[in-house]
Amino acid sequence: MNTSREVLVLGATGGAGGEVAAALRRRGWQVRALVRDAARPGLSADIEWRTGDAMNAADVASAAEGVAVIVHAVNPPGYRDWHKLVLPMIDHTIAAARANGARIVLPGTVYNYGPDVFPLLRETSPQRPLTRKGAIRVQMERRLEAAAAEGVRSLILRCGDFFGPHAGNNWFAAMVKPGQPARSITYPGDPDLRHSWAYLPDVGETVARLLERENELALFERFHFGGHWVDGNAMADAARHAAGHPELPLRAFPWWLATLAAPFVTLFRELREMRYLWRQPLQLDNRKLVAFLDSEPHTGLDQAVEATLRGLRCLPSAPAPLLTEPAPLES
Repeated sequence: MNTSREVLVLGATGGAGGEVAAALRRRGWQVRALVRDAARPGLSADIEWRTGDAMNAADVASAAEGVAVIVHAVNPPGYRDWHKLVLPMIDHTIAAARANGARIVLPGTVYNYGPDVFPLLRETSPQRPLTRKGAIRVQMERRLEAAAAEGVRSLILRCGDFFGPHAGNNWFAAMVKPGQPARSITYPGDPDLRHSWAYLPDVGETVARLLERENELALFERFHFGGHWVDGNAMADAARHAAGHPELPLRAFPWWLATLAAPFVTLFRELREMRYLWRQPLQLDNRKLVAFLDSEPHTGLDQAVEATLRGLRCLPSAPAPLLTEPAPLES
């Protein structure tokens, strides 16, 4: 087992990868990242950037030399070509981890699950996805589990819908108009049903804390991140508070438009597949995680939504808030 404090982050310019990289840097890890142009402006000076492509096995192998952890947080942008790109990329990561004795970290999603196991998702709940992306996610995890039989360690942290100041493509960004003052909230589900949201700085801190206890982790380890289990009304109230606009209207997402545009726009086609996630309450059971860490990193909803709106340039810029501790799981 590699015991160095070096980590390779694939997808470090994205939301999950960027927050995991930041959390590990705060804890003294040396962070390396693979990006297509390591000379491009705006990249963090605290990270060692390597030019390369996660679709190229040799690039991943070279970037991973000597690292103890590989964070696999890379996805095709805009949901394009998932069926062609996602599984080869995880195979490259597995090969690099095997060669270096490294643990793989995969920020997971709820795509793996179908509505037959809603509303409370456990680590051991059966995975019967309804969508192509969900089936691919299941295959990713199966490949990691198979690799564990050969000694390749992995850690999966499954989360609800991501949001945060640097979240990239996510449902929250579809609820407002980035780059403009918030004038309404467009919610994709019934505003009275609770949904699971994962604030990315909390996700990054959770991964960092788990990796600090490597010797206690199983070879193939899975945890569920509880995050914020709130309804659309609570999310809208947090946005109203952040915007200083108590009358900010809450509107229904135009699913009809997504249906019309689906044959022509990849993003709308993929979003439409996810509609089933918004038709029932959805919660991740984080009791295993809380038992292991004693608590789950948790930023209050008002603070998290305010930081997210600032990141989307819907409010003036300001530093992201500090972490606080969570309330217990509700069931």
